[in-house]
Amino acid sequence: MMAVFEVYSQPSEIRYRTSVCSRAALFVLLVWFLTYVPPLLVAYRSHGFWIKRSTYEEQPVVRFQYQTLLVAATSPQGNYVAWSTFSHLNKLLGPNLRIPAVSVREVDQNQDGKLDLLMFELQLPLKPEEQIYSIQLLLTFSYQLFRMSTVVMQSLAYVQYSSSVPGAQLFISGDLRLQQRTPLSHTGVNNVYNVSVIDGSSPFAFAYDLNNIIRTYQERNLTTILSCPMPVWTVGRAAGSPFQLQAQIRYPVEVISYRPGFWETIKFAWIQYVSVLLIFLWVFERVQRFVFQNQVLPTVPVPVAKPHLS
Repeated sequence: MMAVFEVYSQPSEIRYRTSVCSRAALFVLLVWFLTYVPPLLVAYRSHGFWIKRSTYEEQPVVRFQYQTLLVAATSPQGNYVAWSTFSHLNKLLGPNLRIPAVSVREVDQNQDGKLDLLMFELQLPLKPEEQIYSIQLLLTFSYQLFRMSTVVMQSLAYVQYSSSVPGAQLFISGDLRLQQRTPLSHTGVNNVYNVSVIDGSSPFAFAYDLNNIIRTYQERNLTTILSCPMPVWTVGRAAGSPFQLQAQIRYPVEVISYRPGFWETIKFAWIQYVSVLLIFLWVFERVQRFVFQNQVLPTVPVPVAKPHLS
């Protein structure tokens, strides 16, 4: 007897037909509804279906604006000396004005075309009887972002330190960090804060009051702060020598929060929806197969003949 073995197989297609007004048609409509609508509800109720906020990394373009305001307390009783790069304020200071020697250098450490570090050094001359008990320093910067929306603003770094023991030197090393109260847009230009933080054209002392400057600045949705966890206060200043302040301020890569656009939101939601939909498609396809193959609901099976290739 000649051996018989299978050389090829293909599935046989059967179509199940019924009238429009029938239980089978109503069943198909119900299955379609249960297949496509519940996955949407499951994805939505599981939270995070619509992505409302996302993040990206970018190193900002930062430039020191060479605008400085320095106030140094010379006694616990409130005596002080000060200096700024604003001529109107210097005139108002009168005998409290001390003009320091200042050295500024910005460095691009990794040679990528963006500045990474500000090295700021200041030597404040003092009278023999004067001592420094606290320092307040404002430095202004131009701050720009370009990857998503374009952000152009003026910002500042605030340095503050006080001690009960008079000092000879203050050293700080920190990062200029971006602070956001609201996420940025994914497109457009944001230049609402591209104005001077300190109004150097004003002849009035109120414009240079630190409380007023900081209060107004902190009302913004976008600001920068100096993150400096460990300032170093050195005591033992020699008579006649200036007080020295050294600051190293880095411009690090920032994690920027933004509101995604329409297509990014849809892409994220679609992935969640489809991942749940595949499970429902698999389940209800088998439900329909069982119902129609076993004639649970009456239909007319019609085999589909395969065309023969000549």
